[in-house]
Amino acid sequence: MKILITGSNGQLGQCIKRIESEYASLSFFFTDSKELDITEKDSLEHHFRKESFDYVINCAAYTNVEQSEKEPEKASLVNANGVKNLTQVCKENNTILIHISTDYVFDGKKSSPYVEEDLPNPINKYGESKLLGEKYIQEILEKYFIIRTSWLYSQYGKNFYKTILERSNTQTNFTITTSETGTPTNANDLARFLLQIVETKSENYGIYHFSNLGNVTWYDFAKEILKISGKLEGIKLEKTDNYPTFAKRPKHSVLSKEKVEKNFDLKILNWKESLEKIMKN
Repeated sequence: MKILITGSNGQLGQCIKRIESEYASLSFFFTDSKELDITEKDSLEHHFRKESFDYVINCAAYTNVEQSEKEPEKASLVNANGVKNLTQVCKENNTILIHISTDYVFDGKKSSPYVEEDLPNPINKYGESKLLGEKYIQEILEKYFIIRTSWLYSQYGKNFYKTILERSNTQTNFTITTSETGTPTNANDLARFLLQIVETKSENYGIYHFSNLGNVTWYDFAKEILKISGKLEGIKLEKTDNYPTFAKRPKHSVLSKEKVEKNFDLKILNWKESLEKIMKN
């Protein structure tokens, strides 16, 4: 089977690259925004004329939450219009789309984990653009997987996990927010789940939530990173419930994994186990 990976220079794309050799039955075609810009439909159509794909895993996204507030048209161009282009081309070529979305489609007012049937209500421009992309997929396609995830981190790219590790080499004082609760997601775990969908030729289409298990604040996450790295004792780590950001963020965006665990017979790691695994490796 042939799989096109868009936005492959991002952390999730690189996590898929890292394990591609383990999937001998799959042929991977990795593209970044320079090779394949999903906002240009002509480019997409040209790419599909050169090669036929069974699946597209769309990792292409505008993910700068703060900048999305200042330049919402840029976020919308990639996360909504680009997704619409890709969706239309997938339909024309009978290609199954696996699309990565976000917990930020929710407003964070629910005290229990969000299930897939909960009504989205984004409170920032990034979330709005991602939700619009979801809607285009649902309107145009019958065969699709929308995977909402949260607090993605890995050994690649820019993310909270890497920032804490890097700053701990030069800083001794950290002030981390406790005002948001969610679940860190190891992008390596997400990558394996996405390839499981492809390898098993699953027909359990629809929207799914995937993150590691458990729920924490950003403070808790930072503390565990420093603890496992052996640097916690030398750091002054302080809590704050007032960390100003330009974009509003959901206060509670824990995602329920019941549906994905049941439909794909998944055993998902707790966030602490997965964090320890990536740090030991």
